[in-house]
Amino acid sequence: MKITYQDKKKNIVEVVPETLDDLWHLSHIVEKGDLISSRTTRRIQDTSGDKIRNDSGVKKTFHLQIKIESISFHIFTGKLRLTGSITKGPEDLIPLGSSHTVEVKLNAPLRIEKLQWSGWMLKRLNKAIESSKKLSAIIISIEDDVADLGLIRQFGIEYYGPIIGNISGKRIVDKNRTKNIINFYQNIVKATIKFDNVNTIMIVGPGFVKNSFYSYLNDKYPEIAKKSILENTGAGGKAGIQEILKNGTLEKINSENIIAIETAKVNEVLKEIATSSSKIVYGKKDVETAVISGSVKSLLVLDKVVRSENLEELMDLVENMGGEVTIISSQHESGKQLESLGSMAAKLRF
Repeated sequence: MKITYQDKKKNIVEVVPETLDDLWHLSHIVEKGDLISSRTTRRIQDTSGDKIRNDSGVKKTFHLQIKIESISFHIFTGKLRLTGSITKGPEDLIPLGSSHTVEVKLNAPLRIEKLQWSGWMLKRLNKAIESSKKLSAIIISIEDDVADLGLIRQFGIEYYGPIIGNISGKRIVDKNRTKNIINFYQNIVKATIKFDNVNTIMIVGPGFVKNSFYSYLNDKYPEIAKKSILENTGAGGKAGIQEILKNGTLEKINSENIIAIETAKVNEVLKEIATSSSKIVYGKKDVETAVISGSVKSLLVLDKVVRSENLEELMDLVENMGGEVTIISSQHESGKQLESLGSMAAKLRF
């Protein structure tokens, strides 16, 4: 994501989202009541005659400004939709005040105007800009003749697959078995190289198939093998991917990875709770009390509740007192665990 225009006096920022992660960040930055401006397409009916033509109209593209009423990010399609009432636009084509949905596009400018940009929103925007320069990781989980890919993103994990090899067992005589194995490995490679700028690839799973695939990479795709790491897991598929995330292996390999960092922070809280530690509080009421007393060393907040009443003030207060605030994504397992704790948890200084 990049900022292409900013007017601090008018609280206007224009951004260009470049990745799916950027759209996820924007889904938490744009709020109800914001004004957003974007180039959009709308179907317009021809009313120039005596009667409205009996057709579905003509699609026309123009700039609109809408006042946001709802925000929708679809994790599986990667689409961000902003719905609201039109406040500016070509009045000869669309009536002001009518409802419209803007689908935010990658590499297309989006202008956001707020009554005020809070500290956490500006931090999140800058974080998105910084993280867009960093590379993602891919976990390839292989078991027998099935492979699942987990693309590690900031909002969670995108799963791709399964990729099926249709390979016969060793005891079954099949003259095409070797050819099928190579085709299986080739299909995994094709799926992997679709993603640009990946600097870490983890090949995981039980048994020896992952080792065989790694040997194939060393022979045929040494540039991929150089950034690949082998890890044993008790299961393949999505379970193997989750195992890697939970055991902290990915965090050790890529300490900058957002999901690994968030998972580690939530796991630390869970371990403290399991030992009945007095240095952990969770749930809004207890966390709020701790923040006001100035005893919070680090605060975890689920992204879905950040906009709740007083939470931004609460987060600013923690940082003003030298504490650390981490927004945890609700789209991965650790986020769900934090949600079960009341969506907030804090580690105390004393």
